[in-house]
Amino acid sequence: MSTAPALDPTRTALLVMDCQPAILAALPDGGDREALLGRVEGAIADVRAHGGTIASVRVGFTEADWDTIPAANESFAPLAQHRVLHHEDPATAVHERLAPRSGDIVVRKVRHGAMSTTDLDRRLRERGITTLVVCGISTSGAVLSTVLDAADRDYRLHVLSDGVADPDPDAHDALLRHVFPARAHVVDTAALRAALHGSTAVPGLRY
Repeated sequence: MSTAPALDPTRTALLVMDCQPAILAALPDGGDREALLGRVEGAIADVRAHGGTIASVRVGFTEADWDTIPAANESFAPLAQHRVLHHEDPATAVHERLAPRSGDIVVRKVRHGAMSTTDLDRRLRERGITTLVVCGISTSGAVLSTVLDAADRDYRLHVLSDGVADPDPDAHDALLRHVFPARAHVVDTAALRAALHGSTAVPGLRY
């Protein structure tokens, strides 16, 4: 266990990543998917209630995007080859339970990281955001890439331990235990809620 300092909501953004029907379908259990959506939905409500920023990040491709993916890209070349995750496919929309609202940041990406192929970093900095709370799918894909990139960009980082998921439970567990704690506070949604309420020291979750 560790502690996480209180958050200034005006300088905090919750990144909700790849919570799309097509991506959620990769998770093994329907009940787990529904539970994850419920926790993320609650985190969004908590951040909104305190005046924080919600940034919805989704993956989706145009024809031009597919055409620029090289065959050497082992993660994305198969998507281009089979023309999947088209950006207008309803399965690539943000899940309806987490649908963005007016004033939210919404970006579409074509690689794992939330910032590498988007203007997300610029838009966050324009709002004075210095702290990111990361949730979504998958722990070993979008979450990992975004945490590593955002750490290099000097954001203060939190990862929601119960707001991320991965098709590989071993990879998920290893990242939460051994990788993320060197770069972020690993906290659960209850700890996030307490931090938003202004506690000076909030029980967190570091394995």
